[in-house]
Amino acid sequence: MKLLDIIKNRYSCRAYTAQEVTKEQLEYIMECVRMAPSAVNKQPWRFRVISGEAGKAKVRQCYDRQWFSSAGTYIIASVLHNEEWVRADGKAHGNIDISIAVEHLCLAATELGLGTCWVCNFDAAKCRELFAMTDKEEPAVIIPIGYPDCEVTPKKRKEMAEIIIEEQD
Repeated sequence: MKLLDIIKNRYSCRAYTAQEVTKEQLEYIMECVRMAPSAVNKQPWRFRVISGEAGKAKVRQCYDRQWFSSAGTYIIASVLHNEEWVRADGKAHGNIDISIAVEHLCLAATELGLGTCWVCNFDAAKCRELFAMTDKEEPAVIIPIGYPDCEVTPKKRKEMAEIIIEEQD
């Protein structure tokens, strides 16, 4: 499948079957994450892959939604603020870097026929506590991952003219 086709097929999946994601699939996805670029190649991130029942129960305490509990695997993506690159004007790039890596994860999962969803509206303080994160580690995104159990309706995208400005001079 071409990259544009993978991008067009990626969506926020909110229903998963009971079929388990394999270890090989997770290894491939995490290798794609590992290869994601970051500012000054700092790679200021940590990814927790959670597929055991005790870990899944903890993740579900951080985001209590019916659809969320149908996922068989979760990945918590965290920014390591003590490792992120900071631009001269003080702008930290950890959130940008984690976003690039998470989208690599989502595209790799899509390529394998798996569904994912960016979950940012979760209890980050509870997540930090339940997974014993240091004060330098910020849980940024939880990604449920599994085999989709839903029909997908493509979302309308803006036209090119609405998002592109071409500077000729």
